Amino acid sequence: MKIWIALLLATFAVGASAQCTCESFKWATCDGTPCQCGVLVGTGEMQNLNCSNLVPKCFLMKAEMYRARKGLSTRTGGKPVETAFVDNDGIYDPDCETTGAFRAKQCNNTKECWCVNSAGVRRTDKGDESLRCEKLVETYWVRLELKHKPVNNAVDAAKLQAAIATAIQNRYSFDKTFVKEVEYDPEARLIVVDIKKEKGDRKADLSRMAYYMEKDVKVLPLFKDQAKFEPSVDGQKLEMEDILVYYVDEEGPTFTMKRLTGGVIAVIVVVILAVAAGLLVLYLARRRERGYSKAEPREMEAM
Repeated sequence: MKIWIALLLATFAVGASAQCTCESFKWATCDGTPCQCGVLVGTGEMQNLNCSNLVPKCFLMKAEMYRARKGLSTRTGGKPVETAFVDNDGIYDPDCETTGAFRAKQCNNTKECWCVNSAGVRRTDKGDESLRCEKLVETYWVRLELKHKPVNNAVDAAKLQAAIATAIQNRYSFDKTFVKEVEYDPEARLIVVDIKKEKGDRKADLSRMAYYMEKDVKVLPLFKDQAKFEPSVDGQKLEMEDILVYYVDEEGPTFTMKRLTGGVIAVIVVVILAVAAGLLVLYLARRRERGYSKAEPREMEAM
């Protein structure tokens, strides 16, 4: 009898262990009853995770940086408004709040610092450690430019928005009502998706959804399930081959010209000089014309 009880308990323990996984993050390790999951973000530094939701982008980036340092695998339609910008700096080792939010000031373990938005994307010039970042500015609008691979049948543009919204909700557990508009260029196979929340909303996190989708398209999924983001229209799956993400914040970024590279500055100077030269030539030509018009009456009087 005792043997049967021991076997039953062992079987139950194995079953509980098998169920203790983190479906939303493939690099997480899980154990215990109740199940607890975490991921290494530094030597001996474990970050606890809530695997019932998408993992905050700040924690994801810290885990990626740690894995990169250890030599483990990590990752290999135009602007919606003038203030929209893309993440040109790529991944860095961020400072995170306990909630998973980015701290407004980031330094990447160096003496060079900058301010970021709620998506962790730089929105100011870089400065020294004295740089002040008064608050974390919220990203309320994300524009996704997606390009799908060639398909056999024409895509019904009228059905595309519903398909995209449903795929986002099913894949990322993200409210599909945030998908406000979808545009489609069949010749370029380009899909432009505008995802917005109300200004002042601090519950919906657009950055998590956008970051998971970037991984789905560009590299490998962060989910334990390695299926990718593939909306279906009339039974035909659209496999994506490229993605570009624009971020629009509740307040515009504060980049200045002082951080422009020498090449960009040289181009600007050449353009300014060319315009100035053109204006000078135009001015001299008009003066010459006025001189001729004044000389003609004098010649007639002499005659």
